[in-house]
Amino acid sequence: MTAQTVVRPEATRARDSRGPQRSARAAWLFLAPFVLFYLAFLVWPVIYMVITSLFDTSLVKKGFGNFAGFANYREMLSKPEFWSALWHTIQFTLYTVPPLVVLAFIFAVLANRISGRSEWIFRLAFFVPFILPSATIALIWSFIYTPATGLWNSVQIWFGDKVPAPVLGTPNLAMIGIAVTTVWWTIGFNFILYLAGLQDIPRELYEAAAVDGASQWQQIKSITIPLLRRTTTLVLLLQIIASLKIFDQVYLMTAGGPGISTQVVLGLVTTTAFTDYRVGAASAASVLLFIVILVITLVRPLVERREQRKER
Repeated sequence: MTAQTVVRPEATRARDSRGPQRSARAAWLFLAPFVLFYLAFLVWPVIYMVITSLFDTSLVKKGFGNFAGFANYREMLSKPEFWSALWHTIQFTLYTVPPLVVLAFIFAVLANRISGRSEWIFRLAFFVPFILPSATIALIWSFIYTPATGLWNSVQIWFGDKVPAPVLGTPNLAMIGIAVTTVWWTIGFNFILYLAGLQDIPRELYEAAAVDGASQWQQIKSITIPLLRRTTTLVLLLQIIASLKIFDQVYLMTAGGPGISTQVVLGLVTTTAFTDYRVGAASAASVLLFIVILVITLVRPLVERREQRKER
């Protein structure tokens, strides 16, 4: 006779319960480095920013300093430089968001129709500028905008302008020049998002529309745009947030000049904190910008809920 092992139900349940527990522990161990870095470099700086905005914290004094309450917020809200910087930030957003959304969509539609060996070259040409650092982009376009020897100077002369105006040295043109630089630099990211959305649309829909006699524009209007509505909402939201956080290009290309014609909110924060040594006031300006971005971020869920109600 062969001996058979009798397995008790309690032992089986205990063994089965150990599997999920071990998996959960392993998952937390893998997540631990990310969670620590997330807390240390994202969550804690935000908490520290909110705390210091309520004190007269300074770089030349230890600790948080004296409690100031909402005095820093009142100062910023009554300061003409803050409202000027906020307007310049909004102005930059208005200059960059529409072309970055519309042009990215158009180029993605064109790229999606290209097949063969030239397909990857066309896609790479749009995405390569996006991976370049901001310092490189600022250097390239500063050379382009150079008044005497820049490419833009030659274009203006070619069109008959004998005395071309320096783009980055003219208050009315400096922000436009920075916006053009940003569009050229970051359009590749939106281009990839739209391209991914287009590849999820079944080809059968376009084939059926073509059989019914729909033109290319009618196919885009009736199929592509409606099916990419959520992608467009995501691209629009991400682009608005990125534009409101503009700093690198302005600091590297104009340093807020000429005068304060391109001074943005984060530029004002940097000047207040590291030039005037007033970290508390700078934190208050950062919190105000954070509130603006947070309000804009909450718009997307509201729009999605409204769309879902319409679909029902």
